[in-house]
Amino acid sequence: MLTNDRIGGVLLLAFSVAYGLLIFDIPLLPFQAQAAFTARTMPEALSVLGILLSLTMIIKPSSDARPEVGGFLWKRGAIVCVAMVLYGLTVRPGGFLISTSLFLIACILILGERRLWLILVASVPVVLFFWVLMTQLLGVFIEPWPEFLRG
Repeated sequence: MLTNDRIGGVLLLAFSVAYGLLIFDIPLLPFQAQAAFTARTMPEALSVLGILLSLTMIIKPSSDARPEVGGFLWKRGAIVCVAMVLYGLTVRPGGFLISTSLFLIACILILGERRLWLILVASVPVVLFFWVLMTQLLGVFIEPWPEFLRG
């Protein structure tokens, strides 16, 4: 029986397969041919995950029960989405370390945490670790400081 869930699954399957086929248009540099992680790795994983999830939606038995969304905190979710947009606009001029730390601190505050030590421990070390991982281990340059501090 064709239900809304199955129609959504078929559409997701078509999108995931098309996305998977477009991955081969992503150019690789010669030294990346045998690398474990390339520009194609994450899109491949997302494509496979989308295909698996869509097949699950198509195959699973359908339910007439409507999802319960009454207790969700929609206002906080919307504010976090606005914070994401602002982060995207400020990360380049503000530098990765400062912008990302402020973004995480703001989101943690929006979600209701008020213990300052926990907010700082959950944001600043994570940002530093990710920056070191990307720049030192993976060789991806991420500008750490704002433009006015680069001098």
